[in-house]
Amino acid sequence: MRGLFWLLALFAAAAAVAVGARMNDGYVLLVLPPYRAEVTLNLFLLALVLLFLLAYGALRALFFTFSLPERARRFRQRRRRERASQVFQDAVRLLFEGRFGQALKKAGEAHATSAAPGLSALIAARAAQRLREPEKQQDWMDKAKASDPRTEAATLMLEAEMMNEGRHFNEALQALARLQDKQGRHIAALRLELRARQGIGDWDGVLKLLRQLVKRDALSPQVAREARSQAHLGNIARLAGDSGSLIAYLRTLPAEERSQRVVLAAARALVAGGAGDEAQKPIEAAFEATPHDEWLGELLSIYGSLADGDQFERIARAEAWLQQYPADARLLQALGRMCRRQRLWGKAQSYLEASLAIAPTQQAHLELAHLFDQLDRSDDANRHYRASTLLEAG
Repeated sequence: MRGLFWLLALFAAAAAVAVGARMNDGYVLLVLPPYRAEVTLNLFLLALVLLFLLAYGALRALFFTFSLPERARRFRQRRRRERASQVFQDAVRLLFEGRFGQALKKAGEAHATSAAPGLSALIAARAAQRLREPEKQQDWMDKAKASDPRTEAATLMLEAEMMNEGRHFNEALQALARLQDKQGRHIAALRLELRARQGIGDWDGVLKLLRQLVKRDALSPQVAREARSQAHLGNIARLAGDSGSLIAYLRTLPAEERSQRVVLAAARALVAGGAGDEAQKPIEAAFEATPHDEWLGELLSIYGSLADGDQFERIARAEAWLQQYPADARLLQALGRMCRRQRLWGKAQSYLEASLAIAPTQQAHLELAHLFDQLDRSDDANRHYRASTLLEAG
């Protein structure tokens, strides 16, 4: 459409010039003594236009001629930049392809041509790390730090990630601290810090970071739950020798974070520290919050072996569970142990024999053997001792 418009305008201008020329009868007199020339005004105007075009063409030709060296220099620079950009792209591609030796070579070439020197050095450092060449890795990291201040944050992030992978967790935390001083912490940095704090066993720091990441929806529920359990297990192991501190810690533990693994570790530590009665309520809460098919037999065994506290309350609670799950051999065995401790001989025997009928275990045979020993039924006790031995041998 635009071309048609200009074509029409050109035709209109040509028509106007033709009409104007026909109506123009003027003359131009040129005098240069002793010469004189008389030409029509139309010819004079045409000569002026042609003279202007010739002068313009001559000036353009001169300008083009004298600018050739500069144009050639700019052309060479552009070609160098294009080649350097291609080399840099090749380095990135080779790194992601896992061809680390070639990636290191291409990144070195890109850095030498000053094509994104900071990023080129980072790519070379990552490739050297994958090649297990720590000296080259450190050399390229130093070059990355000195090459381009705009890549400082990227350099610190890569340094922290590589330190984590090399299990140098304190160095990773130092890099992340420098990053925080300059640009704050974002989700990727928080994840790196989480890994570093897990590595050094800073479980309180892990729990704090988990709360931040979960709040930002930056971790899947399964990963967050597993990391939280790991942190609680670490703190329980750290406090295992101090029953008072362990009890205080467990009382501050949210109910949703008391997984069976956490409760089991806490119960073991409390029993070993002589505070087994404190394990009763966490164990009961864990069982009531967990599907039956996920109950832990060892946790039931610890519950049945708790010697302090109100034994009859525990028996009543376990019997309530038994009404829901009458075929649970582990629960029957725990009830038999608790009843034997309270000298409820008949109930203890019936529970233990029911447990053996469902799933014969060495521990149930030993419990029955101890029961019959207490009742002076030596033959029955010996029979169960032999049965437990046979299960052990098997």
